[in-house]
Amino acid sequence: MSGLMSLGLFIAAGISLLAGFPVAFTLAGVALIFALIGIMTGSFDPAFLSAFPSRVFGIMTNETLIAVPVFVFMGVMLERSKLADQLLQALAHLMRRVPGGLGLAVMLVGTLMAASTGIVGATVVTMGLLSLPTMLRNQYAPSIATGTICAAGTLGQIIPPSIVLILLADVLSNAYQQAQIQIGIFSPETISVGELFAGALLPGLVLVGLYMLYLALLAFFRPAAMPAVEQKEGEDISLFTLLGLLAGPLLLIVAVLGSILMGLATPTEAAAVGATGAMLLALKQKQLSVATLRAVVYQSARVSAMVFMILIGASLFSLVFRGYGGDEYVQSLLTALPGGEVGALFIVMLVLFLLGFILDFIEITYVVIPIIGPVLLAMGIDPIWLGVMIAINLQTSFLTPPFGFSLFYLRGVAPPEIETSSIYKGVIPFIIIQVLMLGLLALWPKLATWLPEMVYS
Repeated sequence: MSGLMSLGLFIAAGISLLAGFPVAFTLAGVALIFALIGIMTGSFDPAFLSAFPSRVFGIMTNETLIAVPVFVFMGVMLERSKLADQLLQALAHLMRRVPGGLGLAVMLVGTLMAASTGIVGATVVTMGLLSLPTMLRNQYAPSIATGTICAAGTLGQIIPPSIVLILLADVLSNAYQQAQIQIGIFSPETISVGELFAGALLPGLVLVGLYMLYLALLAFFRPAAMPAVEQKEGEDISLFTLLGLLAGPLLLIVAVLGSILMGLATPTEAAAVGATGAMLLALKQKQLSVATLRAVVYQSARVSAMVFMILIGASLFSLVFRGYGGDEYVQSLLTALPGGEVGALFIVMLVLFLLGFILDFIEITYVVIPIIGPVLLAMGIDPIWLGVMIAINLQTSFLTPPFGFSLFYLRGVAPPEIETSSIYKGVIPFIIIQVLMLGLLALWPKLATWLPEMVYS
């Protein structure tokens, strides 16, 4: 009975989400309904619900999660500063004589935006509004233009400081402690946001390099699809101007990431530095005003409220799921799979990839990872390597047709003449590169674990 109820809980939540109900209230509402049914039938112990207030209090006092609204503020402020527009123009001008130069410029700006904002949706929409008209105006093939923008936008999933990595580090740290207690280690270690940032840094940069290598080869073999940009009179941009534009974002990235990786600041303190730097950059761009600040605060509050409501709903959902013994069923299922650790990891990655079509990363992080995380980590899998694998896997899912979130974001801002099939066609090579990156990480885990070991040893 309990096994059927835990399965029904997941199915009911999935159907409700597909019907379009708000995520946070769906998770909490479905959980309460199933808890009530279980109490009435005697299959659920109501004592599990008594732990819910302490979980909410734990979310409120979690120092790691305090960084989320501050990083959101930093990202929204940079989005409003118009810095990406000027960077794109300057880099496109610098590489104007090179076939594919505009595409490479878009990828570089997307990387800088990802490392500065850490918000996938905002990066895709911003790059779509700024660069897609320019690329189409310069005779870029629609599929190449849209694929490049979608791929560049999703880099915010893996390149620090990513909100995905902050939330993932918090959940994996708890899962890692549970796994150690399960195997008899009663002084468990934890993992920090800084360690996961360090673990994701090299794979993220390698992924950017593979993206740019693909664009360069495509421009070499198909120059007509990615022509050089024609220079107009009066367009000269000095090297000094370009360096001035690059200096701000680069200093911001170094200040935020450097302070976390070197242990000089907590993620929340580093986020505060980043938010201050974003306001200074907006002031330099003459985009900072009372109206802008009010709009940024309002947008940041909306996003942060959405995130924390989902955390609360997911917390109640996981309590009810555990009350029905769902975690035990998952553990027995994964440990019984053929192939041991490799087989269990493959199935989990496949399930996460499919869930990425219908759930946002927040729901997956706080609903699914707490269930499967302790089981995998108890098998001896490195938590940092697992976190990076999950982040890249979800990034791949968000790019994959027909349900990838990035495709929906770009479709919303793309001109009507751009066919949806062109967007789907354009992202396929980047999906192949993502799968290749997952393969590299699987064969060479040191790509994710070497830098954290060096920095935090």
